[in-house]
Amino acid sequence: MHNLTPLALLLNVGHAIDHLFMLIFATAVATIAAQWGMGWNDLMPYTMGAFVMFGLGSVPAGKLGDQWGRRAMMIVFFLGIGGAGLLVAIAQTPWQLAAALTLMGCFAAIYHPVGIPMLVQKAANPGFTIGVNGLAGNLGIAFAAILTGFLVKHLGWRAAFAVPSVVAIGCGVLFALLVPKEDMAPAKRKGRQLDLPREVMARVFLVMTLTAISGSLIFNFTTNGTGQLLSERFRGIIDDPALIGTLLAAVYTIASFTQLVVGKLIDRFPLKSVYLPVVALQVPLFLLASQAEGWLLFVVAIAYMAVVFGAIPFTDAIIVQYVDDRLRSRVTGVRLAVSFTGASVAIWLLGPVVKSAGFGVMLAAMAAIAVCTTLFVTFLPGPVRAPAAAE
Repeated sequence: MHNLTPLALLLNVGHAIDHLFMLIFATAVATIAAQWGMGWNDLMPYTMGAFVMFGLGSVPAGKLGDQWGRRAMMIVFFLGIGGAGLLVAIAQTPWQLAAALTLMGCFAAIYHPVGIPMLVQKAANPGFTIGVNGLAGNLGIAFAAILTGFLVKHLGWRAAFAVPSVVAIGCGVLFALLVPKEDMAPAKRKGRQLDLPREVMARVFLVMTLTAISGSLIFNFTTNGTGQLLSERFRGIIDDPALIGTLLAAVYTIASFTQLVVGKLIDRFPLKSVYLPVVALQVPLFLLASQAEGWLLFVVAIAYMAVVFGAIPFTDAIIVQYVDDRLRSRVTGVRLAVSFTGASVAIWLLGPVVKSAGFGVMLAAMAAIAVCTTLFVTFLPGPVRAPAAAE
């Protein structure tokens, strides 16, 4: 891995692609549903399989990343998610769509347990490296909103899947050509474990798992629901779907830069002292958003997405700080399997909950979840020397 520039660039682009693919459907669902004579609330549950596999697939992906090699797995990621996206583009029925989205979720599961450990493997400033990577992922979310809105309007929803698929396949080819082969798989290298008491590690894994579950619930509710929230609360002010998509992209883009600030803070201050205020701020902002409309909601949405995105680097930072590199893909995979599988319930519930109770109730529920996250973070142990520095 001597040629770090193409590696870092492609890994960050890969994070953007990963999140972009997982949110194309959420942005295009109203158009697809209208074309098929359904309500968006009724079609939304068909994407649950994608998010279940996004979680469950992380375990084998992490194991293969450590034991087979991270470079090979990243090539599989790019080519696989691109191929699955092309299958989504040719789906003719809701169940064909569900099957293709589920396959896409299988390949999307590869990135987080493989790409992030590969990126921070020899990073001098892991917090900021994670922050930049998180920014890239969230720009993928923002780009999903604006690109999907544009493609749906001018070329149809199928093009919204087909165009990014071609880009992903091209990135896979570039990764194979530009990123040098690994000398050996991470699990086969000689490493150095941190000598931490078992009870400390148990607390770390418990906090990591619980915050990952609650954080993923909030992340999936907000990233899959904010577009429809803006559409509903801007009705009569802005009714153009493409313009709503642009506003959504602006929310995500502005909020994404929080991760750079958080990354810098993680490298300078104890993890817990930075993590607590970020998650605690989610509570009043969700409660405010539950009552806001129009342009006030737009401002509040930027604020709540800033703290939602700002919380993302912490779980990866916990893994970097407490887990040896030889195990990071597997530990990340298990963490993601638990959190994303639980959070897939949020995707399944989003349509029915909003349909029956409205966005106000959903946002109040997210405030309650954020209270739980804040409580979980208080149990995080004190700082230790990062394994990346020891290696």
